[in-house]
Amino acid sequence: MTAGQNDTFSDAIRRLDRAAEFAEIDAEALEKLRNPKSILQVSIPLRMDDGSLRVFQGYRVRYNDTRGPTKGGIRFHPGVCLSEVKALAFWMTCKCAVVSIPFGGGKGGIIVDPKQLSRTELERLSRGFIAQVADFIGPETDIPAPDVYTNAMIMGWMMDEYSKIRRQRTPAVITGKPIPLGGSLGRDDATGRGAYYCIKELEKLKDWQPSDTRVAVQGFGNAGQHVSRLLHADGYRVVAISDSRGGVYHPDGLDIPCLIETKNRTRRIDAVYCEGSVCDCPVCGSEGCQCEDCHCSDGHEAKSEKISNAALLELDVDILIPAALENQITANNANQIKAPVIVEVANGPTTSDADEILAERNTLVVPDILANAGGVTVSYFEWVQNRAGYSWTEKEVQSRLRTIMTEEFHSIYDLMTAKGIEMRTAAYAHALNRISAAVEALGTNKYFSNGLAST
Repeated sequence: MTAGQNDTFSDAIRRLDRAAEFAEIDAEALEKLRNPKSILQVSIPLRMDDGSLRVFQGYRVRYNDTRGPTKGGIRFHPGVCLSEVKALAFWMTCKCAVVSIPFGGGKGGIIVDPKQLSRTELERLSRGFIAQVADFIGPETDIPAPDVYTNAMIMGWMMDEYSKIRRQRTPAVITGKPIPLGGSLGRDDATGRGAYYCIKELEKLKDWQPSDTRVAVQGFGNAGQHVSRLLHADGYRVVAISDSRGGVYHPDGLDIPCLIETKNRTRRIDAVYCEGSVCDCPVCGSEGCQCEDCHCSDGHEAKSEKISNAALLELDVDILIPAALENQITANNANQIKAPVIVEVANGPTTSDADEILAERNTLVVPDILANAGGVTVSYFEWVQNRAGYSWTEKEVQSRLRTIMTEEFHSIYDLMTAKGIEMRTAAYAHALNRISAAVEALGTNKYFSNGLAST
C-alpha cells in the first residue's frame, strides 16, 4: 500500500474531527466512528476462458451499524485498496445519516480491471465474490449495491448467487438490480437526479438563469450522464464533459443526448460495459446538427475542443461537477479551480487540504455525502419494496427522493449559514447529530456512570 492510498482513510477521519466541533455528539459515539466495525479480505479464484487460473483480491468493510444494517456499493477497479474501501464505508455511514435512512455504512471492492475480462469471466468473478462473502452480508446485515464499474446486471448475478447459497430467493440482499429481478424504478438515474435536485435548490437561492449557467462535468458514467442530461433538459449550458480517456469542451454548450448516445453506442462487453468515449463525439454547436465521427452530417467541421480531465477541472464555469473518482481536487490544483460552486457527485473527489483552500476562496462545495445521496436513498426504497413485496411507480420514487433531498439540503444549508462553516462540515455535523442520538439511545458513560437504574 502506498502512502497516498493510506492517506485516503486518514483524510476522511480529518473531516470527522472538524465536524465534531459543531455537532452535539457524545465522546463515545465519536470514538466508535474512528474505526470500522469489521473488515473482510477475500481471495477469489477465477478460471479464465483460456483455462488458466487467476486469483483476485477483494474486500468488504462494515463500518458502523448503529442506525441499521450496513449499506454500500461494490466497485471493480485496479486501484481498489483497503484504505479506500474503509474511507468509502465511513462516508456511506455519514451519507445514510444525512438523509435519515435506517442504514449504516459499508463498502466493498475487487482489485481488477473489469474491461480486460470477458462476459463469462466477469460473471464468474461476481458470483465468486458473493460466494466468499455470503456469511458476511444479508438483508438485515449488510446490503451491497453497484459502484464504479459495476451495474444492474452484475447486481443481478450477485443476488442470484446469494439466493442459490441460501436456497431461497432473496432480492433484498442487493440493491441496484435489474427491474425484472426486483430492482426499483428510478434507481438507474437516482444518484445524478439527487445531485440535480440539490442544484435546483441552489438555483432558487442564487436566482440563477439556467441558460446563463455554464456547467462542466468530470466523469461520464451513470451518475455523470444523468445529471448532465437533466441539467441540459432544463436549459443549463453543459460546456464540458469527460471520461477516463479525456473530454470535450464547447463554450456554447454540448449536445448532451448526442454525447450519451455516442458514449453508449459501442460496447466492448455487450450490455455490461461501454467502450465508447466522449472523445468520439465532437459537437459543432449548429442547431439540429447530428454529429458523426469527426464531421457533422451537414458537412460542417466540428468546433468542440478535446480537453483533459485535469484541464476540465480548471475551466471558467459556474458549476463544476466532479463525478469520477476520489482525490481529483487537491492542494495542487485547488487554487486553479475557477468555478464558484462545486457539486460532488463522485465519492471523495476533494481532499481535506483542498477544502481549506476552497474555503479561503469562498467556493461553495455541495459535499458528496449530500449531493450523491440519491443513489443510496433509492436503494433504500428498493430494499423496502423487496421486503414488502410490492413496487412503487417511477413518479412515486422520484417524488419521495425529491422530498428527502430538498429537506436535507435546506437543513444543511441553514446549519452552514447559522454556524458560519463550510457546507461539508455542516453536512458531517448534521450526520453526527443523528448517529450520536442512536449511540446514546443504547446508553453511554453519561447513563451508566449514574450507577442507579431509573424508570
